[in-house]
Amino acid sequence: MTPRLVACDLDGTLVRSDGSVSPRTREALAEVEKAGVLFVMVTGRPPRWMAQVADQTGHRGLAVCANGALVYDLHTEQVVRTNVLDAAAAGQVVAALREELPGISFAVERGAGGFAREPAYVPRFDNESPLRVAPVEELLEQGVVKLLARHESFGSDELLLQARARVGTLAECTHSSLDGLLEISATGVSKASGLASLAKEWGVDAAQVVAFGDMPNDLPMLAWAGHSVGMANGHPDVLAAVDEVTASNDEDGVAKVLDRWF
Repeated sequence: MTPRLVACDLDGTLVRSDGSVSPRTREALAEVEKAGVLFVMVTGRPPRWMAQVADQTGHRGLAVCANGALVYDLHTEQVVRTNVLDAAAAGQVVAALREELPGISFAVERGAGGFAREPAYVPRFDNESPLRVAPVEELLEQGVVKLLARHESFGSDELLLQARARVGTLAECTHSSLDGLLEISATGVSKASGLASLAKEWGVDAAQVVAFGDMPNDLPMLAWAGHSVGMANGHPDVLAAVDEVTASNDEDGVAKVLDRWF
């Protein structure tokens, strides 16, 4: 059966290690569109990191950003839906993790408000200007789309295990890197929830969806989709959970699978 919706993570999946989308992958996505099949980028990235990929893929359609917390229109470059982790819940998460893991530090993604951090948090990526630096309690006042927690002494897998045990049902914890960074969203918010809401609006069942991913934040989406594909470079938990494993992101793994249908 040809899928009616193709859902794809970006970093480590669709996007090569140098940040580009290969010509072969762009051709495969064009064939998906030509067939009238929906294509959705489903990513942990905030909207401000979408421009380069959107430029390379034609600014088409919608993207699920921030691990399901935002839906972003790639054509108009506007956020069209937001699921916020409210200030009270975020504050409880911060307190719980500080008690459990001394030395942990926090930053926030605020949707249109961008990125902000507390002084102890050392970011690894861009610091767009103006950048607000303030106590995390102040940064949580309006709620956030994603709470980021970093610990310099733990890898992401170990940190995630400890955080989930401590946070419980207060929020959703996941990660998409290996350098001690947690990504925390409102309870019930995941790549699966963001994608499922769009699929329902379009009349597409989960069984009609093929999804691609490589990291633990992709696991809910991969479990929800009718057919799941992991990348050869993926996290062991992903490789153990998917229906099939394709070539790596640097070897056009997504395109190689799409070629079967398109």
